[in-house]
Amino acid sequence: NDFGYSKTSEETEKIWDREKVLGDIVWVIRKFQPDLIVLRFPPGRGGHGHHSASGTLGVEAFGLAADKTAYPDQLQYVKTWQAKRVVINTGRWWNKDISADDEGVVAEDIGGYNKALGVSYNEMAATSRTMHKSQGFGSTGRRGEHLEYFEHVKGEEAKVSLFDGVVSDWTRTKSGQSVQGMVNKIVAEFNIQDPSTSVGALLELKAHLNKLKLDYWGPVKIAEIDKLIVDCMGLYLEAAASDYSVTPGDSVHVSFELVNRSGLKAQLRSIKCAALGANLTVDKSLGMNLKLEMDESFVLAQDKQARQPYWLEKPGTLGTYKVEDQQLIGDAENKPDLVFEVALDIEGTQHVIPVALINKRNDPVKGELYRPFVITPPVFVNLSEPIYVFASVKQKELEIVIKAGKNDVRGRLSLSVPKGWEVLNRKQTFNLREKGEELKLKVTLKAGANAENGVISVGAIIGTVGYGQSLVTIAYDHIPTQTYFPKAEAQLINVNLTKRGTHVGYIHGAGDVVPEALRNMGYEVDVLEEEGISAEQLRKYSTVVLGIRALNTNERIGFVMPTLLDYVKNGGNLVIQYNTRHRVKTEIFSPYPIKLSRDRVTEEGAEVTFLLPDHAILNTPNKITKADFDGWVQERGLYFPSEWDEKYAALLSWHDEGEEAKTGSLLATEYGKGHFIYTGISFFRELPAGVPGAYRLLANIVSYGNE
Repeated sequence: NDFGYSKTSEETEKIWDREKVLGDIVWVIRKFQPDLIVLRFPPGRGGHGHHSASGTLGVEAFGLAADKTAYPDQLQYVKTWQAKRVVINTGRWWNKDISADDEGVVAEDIGGYNKALGVSYNEMAATSRTMHKSQGFGSTGRRGEHLEYFEHVKGEEAKVSLFDGVVSDWTRTKSGQSVQGMVNKIVAEFNIQDPSTSVGALLELKAHLNKLKLDYWGPVKIAEIDKLIVDCMGLYLEAAASDYSVTPGDSVHVSFELVNRSGLKAQLRSIKCAALGANLTVDKSLGMNLKLEMDESFVLAQDKQARQPYWLEKPGTLGTYKVEDQQLIGDAENKPDLVFEVALDIEGTQHVIPVALINKRNDPVKGELYRPFVITPPVFVNLSEPIYVFASVKQKELEIVIKAGKNDVRGRLSLSVPKGWEVLNRKQTFNLREKGEELKLKVTLKAGANAENGVISVGAIIGTVGYGQSLVTIAYDHIPTQTYFPKAEAQLINVNLTKRGTHVGYIHGAGDVVPEALRNMGYEVDVLEEEGISAEQLRKYSTVVLGIRALNTNERIGFVMPTLLDYVKNGGNLVIQYNTRHRVKTEIFSPYPIKLSRDRVTEEGAEVTFLLPDHAILNTPNKITKADFDGWVQERGLYFPSEWDEKYAALLSWHDEGEEAKTGSLLATEYGKGHFIYTGISFFRELPAGVPGAYRLLANIVSYGNE
């Protein structure tokens, strides 16, 4: 689980639960049976703690996977496995001068050109890396020779090639010689102009493998052959539902489309799906390029349960998901919720081809779009916010959205709150006639004087059955749509907080939720665009705050900084949150010099020292104590300045275990009539997590200099 940046593999392994994650790696090795294991990062020195840990655990798992006394419970599903060697893909920052002449190092040219695809493997890799959208990893393709270096770690050492001693054809198995001869013949006679000419030989190969009854490679290769047969015949088999979801006991309408785009004989025999009660006997011929279409309606079995992504079904820990089904571990996503078994007679041979039910629609701009079909609860309950902070305001109206997962859903609202909270107008009902219909309900929540921080749980009761799941959809063009149903709950935080000032201007950076947090604290917040940043317009704000990495991401920030600094000089309070030193759009962002660095404190519980305990930011309007730094998440802060002008007051000191003190996380100075503050404290993480002390400290920062 992504718990945030970590400097050391020791911290990472502790939070992950070392034995659990090591067992997962051993499982994947045993299940996949790799000949070679390549470590992307070196053990103990791979940069991020997660990277280093992957190297350390990879080396250990290399040996444990072959040890029958290690994780013996796995052996009811898989066998032990010993890969031939484990190596480090080296030649980067930790070893830039490496060459193939070095001891224990071999090189491979990965810059090959695939003539059939018309693209080099490096170009293909660049396309893949560009899909890493969240990290901004857009990459330009490279062509020509490109050597990668592999340094020996354990196992049989390679002398010439990474693949020394690896047999990758059928001669590695018993009776493999006969299989290899058949494979060679199929490859040699393959006709790219008419792939269907290979189907007969593929059918013979499949029959031969079935007779051999190989324990590992047999099922793997038979599944691949089935896919090849479908591809070579140009078989198009689709089951598309009219909607993307269904609830247990409800009906689903399915359109089948089947096309045989080859001259081979194909006879559709039946279509089955037990969960839908589908058992269609068809017995129709699929003529060459003649489309067969059918429309059928089915009812989903009442006992078929709504499914989460398997790693989200049970609450996990900070570092590790909880997965109870061993055989799911390592799967990239859930298997399809509903699958039809399509029985075909191909050239006199029986085949059952799985066809997953999907939803298909046409977008007027993007054209034909697909999304996975899912089984859902009959009703969803969504709170408008994941966290509600009661600071200067102790009574709020909460919006709850009830959404129907099927037609004719009626019931009543249910709520549960921690001790000390009062819910007004909690008795409400709903009546939704159509699937997808929504109803917004509003309840008023009051925080008593001693209201305890905790969780508000919301549900919908239909008859005597309660449902407490919300609906979350993750939809981007570059991945399949993801749907899951987290608990319908939110954090309630009652913060003893005082603030000064009323209006705050906010300039967005890379994106964070600090504006929402400021509103929770009782401020009126305006998000400022460039046209709204003038001396006259800034006068209305008691404080202006720059979002995280605004100096890195805002192309025009260099043009508005002089106006912002004049705002400070004339009595304003300017707060700049963390930026990276790399790709800063302007070097002039502070009244006096500040040098940014990569200094950060990743241990969220790191001891804090008040360097200037009497400074106003630590005392006004809220008295900040060490208790305010309890319960922080992921880290203390990041990319602190390492050098600054003596006019700045450095207020806090903290450090990760074994490191020197970092004192640049919160710097403040007077400039003209106003105040300037630079902070690398991770407010963008702490505020969404509802850390009370972070709210109190931010209130003091935003209140600084205001009466």
